[in-house]
Amino acid sequence: MKKSLTILTIFLLLSTTLLGCNPKQLSNLPSLPSSNIPYTENGLSYMAKVDAKSFYFYKDGQWQKEFIKGVNMGVGVPGKFPGEMAVTKDEYLRWFKYIGDMKANTLRVYTILSPVFYDAFYEYNQTAKNKIFLIQGLWINEDDMLKYQNAYAPQILDTMKEDTKKIIGVLHGNTTIAPEPGHASGTYTKDISTYVLGFILGIEANAEFVNQTNAKNPTKTTFKGQYLQTQAASPYEVFQAEVGDYAISYETTTYKMQRPVAFTNWVTTDMLVHTNEPAKVEEDSAIVDPGHIKATKDFKPGLFASYHIYPYYPDFMNYQQENITYKNKDGKIDTYKAYLADLIKQHDMPVLVAEYGVPASRGMTHISKMGFNQGMLSENDQGTMDAYMLQDIYDEGYAGALVFTWQDEWFKRSWNTMDFDLSDRRPFWSNPQASEQEFGLLAFDPGKETSVSYVDGDVSEWKNDPPLVSSANLTIYVKSDEKYLYLRLETKNYDFDKDTLLIPIDSLQGQGNTTDSKNKVIFERPTDFVIELNGKENSRVVVDSYYDSFYYLYAKQLKMIKANAFNETKDSGLFNPEILALNKEISLPVDHQTIPFSSYETGKLTYGNGNPQSTDYNSLADFILKDDNVEIRIPWALLNVTDPSTKMVMDNMYIGGIQSVKTNGFYLGGLLLKNKQVVESTAMNLYSWQEWETPTYHERLKPSYYIMQNAFEKLK
Repeated sequence: MKKSLTILTIFLLLSTTLLGCNPKQLSNLPSLPSSNIPYTENGLSYMAKVDAKSFYFYKDGQWQKEFIKGVNMGVGVPGKFPGEMAVTKDEYLRWFKYIGDMKANTLRVYTILSPVFYDAFYEYNQTAKNKIFLIQGLWINEDDMLKYQNAYAPQILDTMKEDTKKIIGVLHGNTTIAPEPGHASGTYTKDISTYVLGFILGIEANAEFVNQTNAKNPTKTTFKGQYLQTQAASPYEVFQAEVGDYAISYETTTYKMQRPVAFTNWVTTDMLVHTNEPAKVEEDSAIVDPGHIKATKDFKPGLFASYHIYPYYPDFMNYQQENITYKNKDGKIDTYKAYLADLIKQHDMPVLVAEYGVPASRGMTHISKMGFNQGMLSENDQGTMDAYMLQDIYDEGYAGALVFTWQDEWFKRSWNTMDFDLSDRRPFWSNPQASEQEFGLLAFDPGKETSVSYVDGDVSEWKNDPPLVSSANLTIYVKSDEKYLYLRLETKNYDFDKDTLLIPIDSLQGQGNTTDSKNKVIFERPTDFVIELNGKENSRVVVDSYYDSFYYLYAKQLKMIKANAFNETKDSGLFNPEILALNKEISLPVDHQTIPFSSYETGKLTYGNGNPQSTDYNSLADFILKDDNVEIRIPWALLNVTDPSTKMVMDNMYIGGIQSVKTNGFYLGGLLLKNKQVVESTAMNLYSWQEWETPTYHERLKPSYYIMQNAFEKLK
């Protein structure tokens, strides 16, 4: 055994010498991925390169053209913030297998991850039939960008260069990173460099940051490095070239390797003029042109362009005339394809769509003219739309596409829900009202193996639960988890299509309606919310007008909608629909048209089967009726819960603004109405639940995963 190891060591050292590498870089010999040999010429190695349109991988001793197809991956798991780097090696190994089985060839990460990620990535690729290649990102601290508004600030530029050295050491399995809060650290021993096809440097920069950088550095208009140079560049583009050249130079000098390089870009800073964009300053006032950075003859793999492109944002996507009149080969309006066609014409290098996708969330944040909205989409819709955009990207001649994202992220916020929760508690519960949380192809569902309840008509999971309240013809059971409040209504003499069931909920002391003027009923307790069941198409959750957080934020605080004195009166008897904002009032420069403030009713309930194991599964299902049993699930956020894990709800907004207070629980009851008359009622009893610090969850591949698996398989 000792003799064999000596021979292996001599062979590897000899090979390294011939390739021009430093033997000190191979101190951890067993980590070397010998199964993926890079192309080597004049002592310089690389395993990926680009031409004017495409990527090429060096496989089996020859260059093979490849369409990049894969996913982005974050670092969030339930109960943890991303900076905790809490994903385990076993989780990564399992995820890599899922991704390989999905027929993806590429995975992108945004920053340096923990050593277990690279250990698992190395281990997976040693034996996997469907190997995965990595695009490694380099993050910029967003707080520094906001603070300094200058890419040349040492806190940004110097940090990026230092992080570049760390990243390259990580990829070659040859560095140790000291602990730092919010960042990965540890000893990196696995050399995965021959499975890293490229770098995407930086993050999305808003127009103000780009413009301020340009204004503060007027003399920085050229850069001439050994590997990258600029041509007619802005100061911001010069900054990108300097960082890119530094990365290439460091890896070339230290490890005799190179790989393709790009810089993160997005629609906000593209080269096109969007004449009908209402937010001209924020979304169409800065240009970052990747074509202004050129590779020298010493940089062999080449440059590519990288864009994040979504179908619903910025607003010009819905209002630019050439977009909204563009028809695809099937005669359908395709605003996404219209933009793709315009953008790629601006480039003489390969263009990668490094982010695209739609979320399978209940809450919606933006709408799209073609229905590819940011939210209020089922998991089947998500897969169908992601696959559609992938095909558009492929058909328009792009070099590849990476769907956003691999796993759901409970810690994320959405702009129209972030005022209504506790930011430091987001990872501890799942909020389907926040669209940003549910972009993943992999879901994290509450419960260790299964959820405590599924809205599917099968009430067997309730058999051991005592009723909360009961009367002759109506019995109510209640339970909850990290995502929903669940109710089972056991009914008698209830005509689902003709009768009305009301479930009053008292969640906050000191306020609430004692009556419901619409349904002309009196409640046992002051009521903050009512679940109204009026058949499949007209059921909803409504809120006491005084406790309406949407009205308070947009009428009282921001003054974006009209004020109404009735909404500011306690015990008015009025209940409002539950609403989420979609957009402020906007003005279209070309059309000379003002689009009013927009919103939608998010409290309207969807009838269907919410069990993922069912053939008629609809992930948006809120309630179902079967055999005189109604099952309902209500997202915590629809009940003004700001953090269920600590039992926090919104307090009286008219006293201290939107703030939180602890609740003992909810008082719930039921009323059955026939011909608008109450014929059955129950008491309102207290339902309480246990607080938690460690959420339970289990993984589930969404239907969108399998749809994307089929879409990737078709793109050979």
